[in-house]
Amino acid sequence: MMRKGRSQEMYRYWVAVLSLAGSLTFAGCSPQAVEEESSVQDFALLSKYTSVRLTSDLSSLSPEERKMIPLLIEASREMDDIFWQQAYGDREGLLASIEDAGKRRFAEVNYGPWDRLAGDQPFIEGAGPKPKGANFYPSDMTRQEFEESAAGDESLKSLYTLVRRNQTGGLFSVPYHKAYADWHQRAAEKLEEAAALAPQDGLKKYLQLRADALRNDLYQPSDLAWMDMKDNNLDIVIGPIETYEDQLFGYKAAHEAYVLVKDRAWSDRLARYAQLLPGLQEILPVDAAYKSETPGTDSDLNAYDVIYAAGDGNAGSKTIAINLPNDEEVQLQKGTRRLQLKNAMRAKFDRILTPISEILIAQEQRKHVTFDAFFGNTMCHEVAHGLGLKKTINGRGKVRQALKDQASALEEGKADILGLFMMTKLREQGEVTEGKLEDNYVTFLASIFRSIRFGATSAHGRANLARFNFFREQGAFTRDPQTATYRADFEKMGAAMNALSEKILRFQGDGDYEGVAEFMNRMARIGPGLASDLERLAEAGIPVDIVFEQGEDVLGL
Repeated sequence: MMRKGRSQEMYRYWVAVLSLAGSLTFAGCSPQAVEEESSVQDFALLSKYTSVRLTSDLSSLSPEERKMIPLLIEASREMDDIFWQQAYGDREGLLASIEDAGKRRFAEVNYGPWDRLAGDQPFIEGAGPKPKGANFYPSDMTRQEFEESAAGDESLKSLYTLVRRNQTGGLFSVPYHKAYADWHQRAAEKLEEAAALAPQDGLKKYLQLRADALRNDLYQPSDLAWMDMKDNNLDIVIGPIETYEDQLFGYKAAHEAYVLVKDRAWSDRLARYAQLLPGLQEILPVDAAYKSETPGTDSDLNAYDVIYAAGDGNAGSKTIAINLPNDEEVQLQKGTRRLQLKNAMRAKFDRILTPISEILIAQEQRKHVTFDAFFGNTMCHEVAHGLGLKKTINGRGKVRQALKDQASALEEGKADILGLFMMTKLREQGEVTEGKLEDNYVTFLASIFRSIRFGATSAHGRANLARFNFFREQGAFTRDPQTATYRADFEKMGAAMNALSEKILRFQGDGDYEGVAEFMNRMARIGPGLASDLERLAEAGIPVDIVFEQGEDVLGL
């Protein structure tokens, strides 16, 4: 049933979407001027997203910090341009070829002609399937050809190279700092201008080193400086970082950026948890060999408002937390920083998770779906990336390389389930006292439905779908056929949590590519019952994710 006021809400939403800065030019035409049939189709696609304005309270920032923000945004826009090339290719050519304004806006949201929330299905006629390797590799390259070439040239596997063909048809690598030299140089100059204004030495050092990294592809010094940075009010995550876009091997890092403003009040609530990681590692529900590494304890847990997102960070579904750096050597030496994106998280809870729970969660358990539990589960998810192993126990190298294209989805699944394990143990130890464990469990169950809707090609979507089916088999929840709602069984959910934690930790420690592939192929499937429940969410008009209104104008700068 459509909620009261939904029509007015959707009308305001479309007004907002179609007025995003720089997104559309109607040349005096109204939406009604677009051909009726295609308008219905395109607006239906766009309704997967609800619009969120990225703002923050900037009153506590110094004048110098406020001047830094436009410079950081300008640097971020260069990452946007690069990601378009990595994800698709010729952005301007694609957008110019799309006559329908709604469809053109949807292409902008998806950074190409493939719907990221529908398994990368093409929505532009003639687009064809999305290449698994995006634009990182030659479109006609086979996996066998790559493996044979990479055996003699390790640079082909580098996070920071494109793979291209030479004149004789062979494969060779092109370093990012050369392939994207102009964009990197412009971004580096903006970071250096911002560094000159930075009032904190740590932030100043990080921005300068990150500018250097864009010029030489040596990111570890800036990652270490980022880990040492403690007293900053502003932050920026920028450069080639995550490997989700490379669904062929998971080797290539895609460009992205986030400009962030620290929420000091919420950050203070999170400060103590990083020190608990070694103790949590010791009690993981798996044999000792699979928890032999010692997590770094220099990790930061902080809350931020995101005020600008670009590139991979702005494509399709939006993240609500960041756990970086991905460099395993830095993680073992320093740990990671976990950044909770509080304004994005709040928007997803209010506009998506709460409406989902009103439809799919049993009425008597809906009281357990709370923002504090959502925030806590997300925080623990990010911390849990530091648990387990970064290297296999049987000589197969780093987990990420051993598991190739399966690594990202399994890692997200690990962080989800170990995050719930972590929250359970923190409550048992008295470290978390707000709310109840039942809040975390029911909110976790409701969140599975939210993340499944990200699509089968999303690492987060696949991870949640596999966990849904694993939990179903373990009896962690039941579905009432009369009300078509789900009810958590708290005791069985705890047992399923431990069982899945052990399975994933073993997969990673063994570098068991074949085992992971079989598990995901079997479990990451949508059955008829789940499909009908997800359809009910769509019919109720509940958006799948958020799209950002952002920039200097939105911030009032």
